[in-house]
Amino acid sequence: MSENNSKHDVLKAMLQKAYDKLATAHKDMEFGFFGDASSRSYYAAFHAISAVLAEKGMTFSSHAMTLGSFNREFIKSGIFPSDTFRKLQRLYEDRQTGDYDFSRNINQEAAQIDITDAEWLVNRCLEYLEKTLGQPLLINGQ
Repeated sequence: MSENNSKHDVLKAMLQKAYDKLATAHKDMEFGFFGDASSRSYYAAFHAISAVLAEKGMTFSSHAMTLGSFNREFIKSGIFPSDTFRKLQRLYEDRQTGDYDFSRNINQEAAQIDITDAEWLVNRCLEYLEKTLGQPLLINGQ
């Protein structure tokens, strides 16, 4: 297997994980688990931006470093729209609330916004990677 095919396979696996998290977010919404839907939405977005960064050889040990690097490399440079970081920050905050905050809950409306924004970002990351790689990644369930 060539280095490019190996890289292709890794990026495909990372994006597949993002789409799997989106599918789980939709199921959580169906069952009324809004905090979990927001959490899965964040992780979908996180895996997708991690794939975009990995394509450039960039990996990080923390969520904050990953989000900050994506902002610096892909949003501030104009590759992704300027409101993308605001969406990522809200997804991260809602994930924190959904997973750890016992005094507040994520409501249905917030969870739906999170899913919508995560789907948008995951799809944009897939488009970016396919354009950059010059070939489709063929993700299941998209």
